[in-house]
Amino acid sequence: MGTDLERIIADRIDRWCQFLDIGSRQRFIHLITCSEGVPDRPLPNPENKSARIEWAWDMYRRRLDQVQWLDDDSIPYLDPYTGTEIFAEAFGCPVNHPVDNNPFALPIIHDARDVAHIKVPDIDIPPLAILFEIADALRHRADDGVLMRLIDIQSPMDIAALIWDKNSFYPALSETPEAVMVLASKVRQLLVAFLEEWFARYGRDFIAHYPDYYFPRGITLSEDEVGSVSAGMFEAYFLPELNELSDHFGGIGMHCCANARHQWDNFKKIKGLHMLNLNQPEEVLHEAHGFFADHVAQIHDWSNAWDLSRGPQQFPEHAHIVLRSTVNTRDEALERAELFWKSFR
Repeated sequence: MGTDLERIIADRIDRWCQFLDIGSRQRFIHLITCSEGVPDRPLPNPENKSARIEWAWDMYRRRLDQVQWLDDDSIPYLDPYTGTEIFAEAFGCPVNHPVDNNPFALPIIHDARDVAHIKVPDIDIPPLAILFEIADALRHRADDGVLMRLIDIQSPMDIAALIWDKNSFYPALSETPEAVMVLASKVRQLLVAFLEEWFARYGRDFIAHYPDYYFPRGITLSEDEVGSVSAGMFEAYFLPELNELSDHFGGIGMHCCANARHQWDNFKKIKGLHMLNLNQPEEVLHEAHGFFADHVAQIHDWSNAWDLSRGPQQFPEHAHIVLRSTVNTRDEALERAELFWKSFR
């Protein structure tokens, strides 16, 4: 990597670090995804290991090239992508492999009594070992400083809800919550052990799994089951484990695609929450911009929904917002970048 590229990337990382500080003046970041010429991604199935490595390497080279012609805030990264099944599979769940979609885990727990038979696996179990093999192969090709994208991480409770059949999982939260918490604790043990090894190998700063934002230190994960539980259950069962993970790793970024407006007050109770992504209708996201403006940086969905020509005035004062643009061609990407710089800087 040349000196000019290193300087550009370092400047972008610095902007991200300032942006994530909710008290800083760096309030807006712009990410542009250009689909022109991008090859189809192989499904994250074990037999596609070599193809996954080659695809990820090709995409890294494309992102590196984009830095040279597109002036946004994207940072090149290596992408050992996965489905949601990996940790549930490590606990023994069978996995369904559709021919046209990501794999997904099938539950193995149907009753609270089953929890006692679940053992915490080692991180060298095949469903997890292959992830290190893919990441190691990519790291071997790249410079040491290249960022790794974090694999698809869900919260311990969300993974527990994959392992435990949801038909009985939600009733168990009311009837036998201690069994649910035991299972979530076992999941958390595996997550911590896995992530400690991951960060030791590939660095403490990384690109989040979804969306692909830069995170200087901590953990990023998905928290989707909270849409199906009460605010009281969130505070009793979900919040403590999120705070423990944030304390352990030094911060947290969270994705939530559930209809969870009733949990927004609780989201503000998560310690060290530095980035929030919600996948909701546009009107809900407008409300979220104001609700979380003084609390956490936000990177919500609805790419291209925001009128770049209107500039910062369309957002609440103090809000820190990542604006995402999805385009089909290089020319469109250049136009979006020029409009952003003209209106927001």
